[in-house]
Amino acid sequence: MTTIARSTDTLTRDALAVLQPGFTGTTAPEWLLRQIDEGLSSVGLFGRNIESPEQLAALTQQLRDVREDILVAIDEEGGDVTRLEVRNGSSFPGNLALGAVDDPDLTRLVAHELGRRLAECGVNLNWAPSADVNSNPGNPVIGVRSFGADTALVARHTAAYVEGLQAAGVAACTKHFPGHGDTAVDSHHAMPRIDADMETLHARELVPFRAAIAADTKSVMSAHILLPALDAERPATLSPHILTGLLRGELGYDGLIVTDGMEMQAIAAVYGIERGSVLAIAAGADAICVGGGLADEQTVLSLRDALVAAVRSGELPAERLADAAARVRALAAWTRQSREISVPGAAVQEGTAPGNENSDEIGLIAARRALKVTVTEAHTALESAPYVAAFTPVANIAVGDETPWGVAAELAALLPGTETGTFGADAAVDSVLAAAGERRIVAVVRDEHRHPWMAAALDALLAARPDTVVVEMGVPQAAARGALHIATHGAARVCGRAAAEVIAS
Repeated sequence: MTTIARSTDTLTRDALAVLQPGFTGTTAPEWLLRQIDEGLSSVGLFGRNIESPEQLAALTQQLRDVREDILVAIDEEGGDVTRLEVRNGSSFPGNLALGAVDDPDLTRLVAHELGRRLAECGVNLNWAPSADVNSNPGNPVIGVRSFGADTALVARHTAAYVEGLQAAGVAACTKHFPGHGDTAVDSHHAMPRIDADMETLHARELVPFRAAIAADTKSVMSAHILLPALDAERPATLSPHILTGLLRGELGYDGLIVTDGMEMQAIAAVYGIERGSVLAIAAGADAICVGGGLADEQTVLSLRDALVAAVRSGELPAERLADAAARVRALAAWTRQSREISVPGAAVQEGTAPGNENSDEIGLIAARRALKVTVTEAHTALESAPYVAAFTPVANIAVGDETPWGVAAELAALLPGTETGTFGADAAVDSVLAAAGERRIVAVVRDEHRHPWMAAALDALLAARPDTVVVEMGVPQAAARGALHIATHGAARVCGRAAAEVIAS
């Protein structure tokens, strides 16, 4: 690319530096390269940007050809939320599976291997892990993305995940501060509210974030949630009381604060993304995440101009914007140093980071250990290929509906001839029985406890076919039932494979 004359002033460059925008396509568009040359310091990647590790490495190199120390961020939690393997499903189980095993060393290993693969592709900031305590089992957006409902468990695994990821040279972004686990509303759609008192928040929500800070998490992501005990007027992302008073002051955190996606309706529908971004930086945030839905140059320019105008009007102190930009650049410097002093895998070989000869299979090892299998006397080994009935709820936006999940493909590899059907909220059990014929049925559910239609369909199916195998791939809350019941604690591809191995054995 032809170098573009640097005509922007310091204020404009600082405004660009605090943005983390997305874009469309599997190569960097010209407008994005131009904005990086003008001062943009971060880019966010999504599933739409990724086809293969080789293509991703070429894309990140495109960005670094313009700015060597650019932050390349991704939302790669593993498990249900994957961008690196969006088309096939993740090679790593998610947080709930790791929490179910409850081996922090294993969590550290999984996070390190995931980080190593990201680093090899040129990604140096991961919007993970989720440190939310999933205290509300009806939570529509966290669920299996949490390590669990026990505060101490979540805290120790959050710290282990941060340590493993950052040992690979990829900055962790612990989220969603100050805790999204006790919500019943998805902030992608509306403003969630947590009415817990201060004592509860300190004893539950904040404990994992304290652990992450002690583990030196390089960034923290704010949540678009209202917590009246902390701030009755503004959600956490826009609250000086929460970001500056609590996170910076009381918890002593001095790293980068990143917002959750500003086009999410909890912010966009109430404040608008321009106004919301100004308020977020003024409140203490350092980086504005945007681009999951809005992914064009005009979005970048409008946010840049809104921040510049706010400084010039006196609404946003120039020093606050400069401080935010400095933190972005400091993290970029850390990731660049980490990349330059390490060779992929070298830290493991030298014993300075977790790893062993099973690193390529560590995800499957973890998924197998996470299974909870309940066998009844009614269960007999499958003698032929089964019929898989997948009861499929609408996926939340964080997970997306483009990533395949279930056990059918993995079972078909082990038991050729396995067939499958997908059934939604209008599922008729008679149609499942007709499609299955005489074959054994494997019923796959996801968060049965949150979907009455799913529970009813499973009740009817088990009444007709008590030899049915049940696989729960969400948060297991309902009692184990079926001739064989397998709780995978997540719907990653490796979770499906681990379950299929048990079914086919």
